[in-house]
Amino acid sequence: MDPLFIDPDISKAETLPSDFYRDDRYFEMSKEKIFSRSWQFVCDTDEVRVAGQIFPFFMLENYLDIPLIITRDRDDRLHCLSNVCTHRGNILTEAACIEKNIRCRYHGRRFELDGKFISMPEFAEVKNFPSPKDDLPEIPFYSFDKFLFASLNPAAPVHEFTGDMFSRVSFLPLNEFKRDPSKSRDYIVKAHWALYCENYLEGFHIPYVHNSLNEKLDYSGYTTELFRFSNLQTGISRGGESCFELPGDHPDHGKNISAYYFWIFPNLMFNFYPWGLSLNIIKPLKKNLTRVSFISYVYDESKLQEGAGGDLDKVEREDETIVENVQRGISSGLYERGRYSVKRETGTHHFHRLISDFITH
Repeated sequence: MDPLFIDPDISKAETLPSDFYRDDRYFEMSKEKIFSRSWQFVCDTDEVRVAGQIFPFFMLENYLDIPLIITRDRDDRLHCLSNVCTHRGNILTEAACIEKNIRCRYHGRRFELDGKFISMPEFAEVKNFPSPKDDLPEIPFYSFDKFLFASLNPAAPVHEFTGDMFSRVSFLPLNEFKRDPSKSRDYIVKAHWALYCENYLEGFHIPYVHNSLNEKLDYSGYTTELFRFSNLQTGISRGGESCFELPGDHPDHGKNISAYYFWIFPNLMFNFYPWGLSLNIIKPLKKNLTRVSFISYVYDESKLQEGAGGDLDKVEREDETIVENVQRGISSGLYERGRYSVKRETGTHHFHRLISDFITH
C-alpha cells in the first residue's frame, strides 16, 4: 500500500504519516506535484488598472520561485507571462511600471505587452528567426471580479477550485473591496506548511485554543462543507451580532453567519467577514518553516473590530503557538499517524486525501 494512502472512509482512516512532514523528498516533490498544479492568488486588478501597466511577481517566492508578470495591453486585455527573456534568461521587469512594451535591459530584446516578440539588435544573420519560441510563454490565469489567479500546470480548471466559493459570496460587492496595506502583514511560523493548513481546516480546536473567538462563535452550529478542491467552514454568531445581511434567495438566508472560512487547495484561505476579506496565503519556505501572508480587503470599516473577524492577530498568535508545538511533536520520532474525529475533522481528512492524490498521480 502507498505510504500516503488515506482511506476514503473517515471512520477507518489514519492521518498522513509523520514522514510527509519530516522527509525532504516530500517537501521537494510537493513543488511539482501539488503547488505547480494548483491555482495561486496573484494580485488584484488595482495593480494593473490601466493599459501599459506591468506587475512583476514571483509565484511562491523562495519555494516555486517562478518569475512572472501580469500585463494590461493596449486593447485593455490582461495577460500572465514569463518574466524571463527568451534570449539569455535575464529577468525582464523588476518593479511595477507603465510601458509601451517590454524591453530587456541586458541586450535590448523587446516584446509586446501580450508577450509577442518585437525585435532584437544584431540578429540580422540568424537563420529561422524569430520563431514562436522567441515569444514570452503565456501562463494560465483567471480573473474573478478583481482577484487574479495563475497556475503553472493546472490539474483542473480554476472554477473547480474557486467556483463554489465565489458562488456562495456572490451577494458581496467584491469589486468594491479595497486592499488595506496597514492591516496586512506576514507571519513566520516554525512549522511545516501542511500543519498550518490542517489547523485551519477544523474548528475542533476553537474551544481549547481560542477562548475569545469561542465566545463569539456558536461552536454547536459550526459546520464544514466539502467541495472538489476546496471546502467551507461556516461560523455562526453566538449572540447574533455582526452578521452578514444575506439576500432572501441565498442558501444560508435566516442564519446568523459571522464568518465564511473558505479554503482553496492547497494553501489559500479566504476569510469573509461583514467588514470584508482576510486573505491568507500559506507559503512554504523549508519543511519546518512557513510564511503566512495576511492580506486585508476592507469593505465596511465600521465593522472592523466586531465579531469573529475582530481580533485576527490574537487568533493567529494562538494558532502559531499550537502549530509550532505540533511541529515539535511530529519531529520527535514519537508520532507516526493519528485518527480523525468523524464529526469535526472532515476538512483535514479531505485535505490529506487531496495531498495523497496529487503526490501519487
